[in-house]
Amino acid sequence: MDVFEVRGRLDVIAEELASEEEEEEATDEDVFEQGSSDVSTHTQQMKVSTDSLTPDRASAVCDAALCFQEQLNKRRSKLSQKIVEMENFASNLEEIFITVEENFGRQEQNLEQHYNEVLQTLLQRNEARAAALDEQKNSKLECLYGQLLRCGQTLDASKELIESAQELHRRPDKHGFLQAVMPVMKRVEQFAGEEVDLKLGVSLDFQVLTPDLSEVRQMMESINVLPAPSAPVMNPQIANSATDTSLHVCWSLFSDDTVEFYELYWRLISDDCTMETPQEVSQLKVKETHCTVSSLRPNAQYELWVTATNTTGISPASERAVYMTVPSPPVLKPRQCVSSLNAALIRWDSGNTDPVESYTLEFGETGTDGSGTESIVAIPSCECLLQLQPQKIYILHVRAVNIGGPSDRSEPVHISTTGTFFHLLEDTAHPSLSLSADGLTMFYLDEDLPISHMTFSDNTFNRCVAVLGDLVPVRGQYYWEVEVDEDAEFRVGVAYEDTQRNSHLGGNNTSWCMRHILTPSRHKYEFLHSGWTPDIRITVQPLRIGVFLDYSRGILSFYNAALRQHLYTFSCHFLHYVQPCFALDNPGALTLRTGMTAPAYITP
Repeated sequence: MDVFEVRGRLDVIAEELASEEEEEEATDEDVFEQGSSDVSTHTQQMKVSTDSLTPDRASAVCDAALCFQEQLNKRRSKLSQKIVEMENFASNLEEIFITVEENFGRQEQNLEQHYNEVLQTLLQRNEARAAALDEQKNSKLECLYGQLLRCGQTLDASKELIESAQELHRRPDKHGFLQAVMPVMKRVEQFAGEEVDLKLGVSLDFQVLTPDLSEVRQMMESINVLPAPSAPVMNPQIANSATDTSLHVCWSLFSDDTVEFYELYWRLISDDCTMETPQEVSQLKVKETHCTVSSLRPNAQYELWVTATNTTGISPASERAVYMTVPSPPVLKPRQCVSSLNAALIRWDSGNTDPVESYTLEFGETGTDGSGTESIVAIPSCECLLQLQPQKIYILHVRAVNIGGPSDRSEPVHISTTGTFFHLLEDTAHPSLSLSADGLTMFYLDEDLPISHMTFSDNTFNRCVAVLGDLVPVRGQYYWEVEVDEDAEFRVGVAYEDTQRNSHLGGNNTSWCMRHILTPSRHKYEFLHSGWTPDIRITVQPLRIGVFLDYSRGILSFYNAALRQHLYTFSCHFLHYVQPCFALDNPGALTLRTGMTAPAYITP
C-alpha cells in the first residue's frame, strides 16, 4: 500500500464518518425537539397540584417519563455505536500506520539495493575505461621509445662520420689525404641523402570512448518499479475440488508482491518406467491465484508448478505439487451380486486402470426419492456385505474415492430381499457346460468335446460336469429351486467353496447333494455325502426340486416343490460357508429359480 492509497483510504473513511454524523445529528435534533416538546407539555401538566391529579393526568406523567427514558436510551445506544465506530477507526489507523512503516522499510531497502547496484555498475565501467586509457598510454610510450632509439642511433652515426672527416682534414700527408678523402666524401653524401623522419610516430591525443550508460540509465529508471515477485507457494489439493477430467489448483503469494499474471505448468506423472521420453508439459496464463485445468485423465496424478510475472521480471518457479483427478465411476456386476432376506453381497469392478483409495456404497429403498439414502464409506476392496431389511427392494450405487474426491455414481443396480438371489458362477463351470445369458440355466450338449479342446483352470470342475452358485456369506436361511428335464441325470446340493474339483459332487466330505440316476426300470435317487447314501425310494419323480439351507439348525433339506413333499434332510454343522452346486451326468439342461421366499410348508 503506497502513500496515495493510504491517503485515499483515510479520505473515504473520513467522508463516511462525516456524512453519518450529519445524518445522526439531524435525526437526533428532530427526535430531541419532539421529545422536549412532549416533556414540556407533560412537565406543565405535572405542575398541577397533586390534589387535582386525575387518573388520565397520572397516566400522561408516566408516559412522559417513559418517553424521556426512551430518548435517553436511544442517545446512549447511538453514543455507544459512535464509540465502537471510533474504536474501529482507530484500529484502521493503527493498521494503516503499521502498513506505512512496513512499506517505508521495504522501499528504503529497495532503494538502497538499487543504488548499490548502480554504484557497482559505475565502478565497473570506470575501471574498464581506466584500463583502456592505460593500454593506450603504454602503446604510445612504446612507440615513442622506439623512435627515440632510432634517433640516437642516427646521431651516433653522424658524430662518427664528422669525427672521421675532421681527422682526415688534419692529416699533413697530402697524398694520403687524396687517397682517403673520396670514400669519406661518398659516406657523407650517402648519409646526407638519407631522409630522416622527424615527425612523431603517434598522436599525443588519447582516444576517449563515449561511455555506454544505457544499462545504468535503465537501472536508474527501474528504481521506482516494484521488484520481481517471489516464488509462489502451491497449496495442497483440497478434498472434493476435482472431477474425473479437471483439477482446481490454488496457490499463494507474499502480500507485498505485485503480479500482473501467473503461468501455471503441469504434466502427467506416469508409473510406466518404460517410457523413454518425459511427459509433455502444458501451461496456462491466468490472472488469479487459482485456476481450473481441464481435459485430464481420470484417476491420474499430475505435477503442477507456477511462476509470477510483473513489469520487472519473472519469479522463480514454485515448489512442485502433486494433484490427482477423481476416478471414473465403478462398474457394478449384477451377475455377481447376491442377496438373501436380510443381507446382500455387492461386487463391482474398479473401472480405473490405477488403484483408488477406497469406495463408497450408497443405497436406499426404491420409491423414497433419495430421502432415505445411506452410505458406507472407506470400503477398501471391490465388494461389500450389507445388512438389509427383509421384503424390500433397494437401489444401489458405488463411487470410487481418491485424494481428489469421489467419482460420479455408477450405474444403479436393484437388489431385492424377498428371497435368495444368486447366479451360476461361470468361472467354476466344467468346459462342457454352457450357461445362459441370465446365468440361471446350464446346458450339457450332446457333443463330446475332445480333451485337447477343453480349457481347465484351478477353479473349474474337471471330472464332474458341474458348476457352483454363490450365496451371501451370512449364516441365515436360504431357499432356491431347480427345474430339470425328465430324462436328465443330475446332482444338486451344496459344497464348500474349496471342494475338490477332480471328484464327483457327494463323493467327498465337502459336498452334500441329491442325485438322480435313470435306470431301465425306474428313477433312482440318492442323497450323497462322502460317497454314502441312505436307502430312500421316491415314487413320484420331482421335476421342480426345492432346496432349503438353514445354518442355525445345521440342516439341508430337499423337497418336491410341485407336491410340497419333503424328500430328505441332511443334518450337519457346517464349518464354513457353503455354495450351491449343480451337475449333469448326461446331456440335458437344468434351470435355477431364485428370489422366492421359503414356502410355508417348510417348517423352520
